[in-house]
Amino acid sequence: MIATVTPSMTSGNVRAPRSKSDMQRACAAALLHHGVTIIKDPGRSNDDLAALDVISKLGAMVLDQGQLIEITSHGVDPHTNEINCGESGLGIRMFTPIATLSSQQLNINGSGSLLKRPMNFFDEIFPKLGISIQSNEGKLPVSIHGPLAASSIEVDGSLSSQFLTGLLMAFSASNAKGVTITVNDLKSKPYIDLTLSVLRSFGMKVPRVNNYREFIFDSNDHIQPEGEMIYQVEGDWSGAAFLFVAGAISGKVSIQGMRQESVQADMKILEAIRDAGAVVSYQDGIYHVEPATLNSFGFDATECPDLFPPLVALAAYCHGVSKIKGIGRLTHKESNRALTLQEVFGKLGINIELQGDLMLVHGGNKLNGAEVHSHHDHRIAMASAVAALGAEGPVSIVDAEAIDKSYPDFYRDLISLGASIHLQIT
Repeated sequence: MIATVTPSMTSGNVRAPRSKSDMQRACAAALLHHGVTIIKDPGRSNDDLAALDVISKLGAMVLDQGQLIEITSHGVDPHTNEINCGESGLGIRMFTPIATLSSQQLNINGSGSLLKRPMNFFDEIFPKLGISIQSNEGKLPVSIHGPLAASSIEVDGSLSSQFLTGLLMAFSASNAKGVTITVNDLKSKPYIDLTLSVLRSFGMKVPRVNNYREFIFDSNDHIQPEGEMIYQVEGDWSGAAFLFVAGAISGKVSIQGMRQESVQADMKILEAIRDAGAVVSYQDGIYHVEPATLNSFGFDATECPDLFPPLVALAAYCHGVSKIKGIGRLTHKESNRALTLQEVFGKLGINIELQGDLMLVHGGNKLNGAEVHSHHDHRIAMASAVAALGAEGPVSIVDAEAIDKSYPDFYRDLISLGASIHLQIT
């Protein structure tokens, strides 16, 4: 699909998408919960649908009722030996450790860019937990044979916190006691906070945390309440970040459905938008953002690397050079996002320099109309569309359907705010 965005003003109200980070964790917890879970206001992205498919194959019964999803489970009890996580990085890294709770041999695979992303973590850690594994030289597919035997281990947290999320959930469900997961150089700590929050919500065993370095399972706290659990999925700050940027550069936007006390890392988009000079307010559960004179800003995105694309779209409209730290976290995303952002925004007339771990965005000049490619990356497609709102001419985005991975209603929501977008099926 090609999405052609014609420069236009935004105005109006929009409800933010549901958090796929929260939704996928809720699906995993529902699988591990013995009983019925009602997930309210579920997400519908491709990654969310992949998570529902995975838990159904790992033993859960999933009944989709639209605004509610009812999940009945008695723990991990696979119905098949083939599991596919689609293109979800969180899915593959979280559900693979959870799947090892079974003594059945399982083949775990994915699709698209996920096939190229490194999974060496499993090769290094699983044998220490009594799990046999065969991988494709550190990549998918992998074949695993459990069950997991929880024991004290030391892991590298520098590539992604998602591996740790899977281990925490698996250790919790195994009722681990007297063991510690020691983590070196943990990145994206707020995502671990979200994992721990979901564990608490489901009454599962939650480790004692020592400075994000040690996760200590040393208690008998394992409530696992019987009967029905009800879980409300919160709004997605990763997806909403693009709506906030649209309001900052194009016209006043009001965004509903966001939790003000959220632990999601990408809530920090508010700091960048305010630092750039846009006006942000919150009243009666609704965020309002509107343009003002925008100036360059500095931002450390090491703990929230998914903000790079919307931050670059924002920086393109800020006078001066904005400095965004943390590009080392961008290599193993759906694309190498540092290079992809440099290429895509270069076509729009924005100069981006990469210096070590720092991205320098030279903003303040009018953006060109151009044809760009999403590189099969949902966040690049969305960043291109938002940046196009204030360009001098139309911007055409090839492979625009990449948004389905996280935010299928993105173009529809922008159009509801007044954006002029023509969608062409190819």
